[in-house]
Parts: sequence; C-alpha cells; structure tokens
Amino acid sequence: MSKKDSLQVDNQRLVKAWARTLPTVLNASDRAEVKADEAEANVIRIHIATAGRSNYSFDFKCTYVDSREVQVELVDVEREGTTVDERTDVIQTLVDDYVRHIHECAQQLHAFTHS
Repeated sequence: MSKKDSLQVDNQRLVKAWARTLPTVLNASDRAEVKADEAEANVIRIHIATAGRSNYSFDFKCTYVDSREVQVELVDVEREGTTVDERTDVIQTLVDDYVRHIHECAQQLHAFTHS
C-alpha cells in the first residue's frame, strides 16, 4: 500500500464523521456509537444497539485497509448485557445487514477519507 493510498485523516475527525454519517444509513430506531481504537489509528470501534424488544447490541471493529476500503469484523453480540450465540439465523441476518450499512457509510465518507 502506498503512502498516498493509506488513510491520512486524523482519527478524532474520522470518528466525528462516522458518528454523523452512520445513523443516516441505519434504521431510524437503532442507536450507534463510534469510538477511536486506542491502539490502531486506522481502526474505529462501532457499537450498535437495536431498537425494539430484542435488545441486541453489536460491537464491530472497522479497519481501514486503505483510504477507500474497510474491513468489518464482528467482535461481540449481546442481549441485555449477556453474550449470545452469534451463529443463529436471526443474528447472522442482523450482522450481515449492519456490515452492509457500515460499508455503505464508508462509501459515503470516501470524499472525506480519500483526499
């Protein structure tokens, strides 16, 4: 990866941009929280809490591979504070949906991250 193609945005500015943009691609009732990763400057942490009776929350690690591409990894799924089996069809469907939304958000931020 060339220096030109690596992520050149300050982590705090990146987190603010994500915090502004992510809710626009999620379901209106979902809540998202975006934080900088303490160890890696090209990583942000995303916490999404689902609305409604399910009370699921999802934690994702979003790594900028370069200034345009992100790799999204599921870290944890909880229901009312207790870790749940993430292999169920319901959870997998939600995870796939959120990963797609996270990629969509990254695409909307291309102009910001790829300058």
